[in-house]
Amino acid sequence: MLIVDDDPTIRHLLDDVLRIDEGYETFHAADGQSAVEIARDEHPQVILMDLTLPVLSGEDAIRILKDDSRTRGIRIIAMSAGVNLRRHADELLADGLLGKPFDLDTLAANVALQMRHAVVPSIAGPDGIEEID
Repeated sequence: MLIVDDDPTIRHLLDDVLRIDEGYETFHAADGQSAVEIARDEHPQVILMDLTLPVLSGEDAIRILKDDSRTRGIRIIAMSAGVNLRRHADELLADGLLGKPFDLDTLAANVALQMRHAVVPSIAGPDGIEEID
């Protein structure tokens, strides 16, 4: 699980919920460029991506990840307080949407849903993917 938000308070809150309460292994990034690099190196099953980020926006990071054969299978949940997510859903290329503020039960349910649909790199090679049941 990769948590991407430029607000350290939100990153720590999400980490507490997802790592401690839900048991996921977590990685963190504070900007879109770092998120892309970590996703390529660590291959998380799900990314929580804020859309308003420094260096590289969340929207641009999502496009890069979905265009890259090494990362396109990663499920991405877009998060934002200032964007009408439903109106921009098709443009975002995200697999899930989460408006801020959100309650922790909604967060956990969204992450669990994306985990059920997650793919991981195949043992056969970096371009192959294998569905997780």
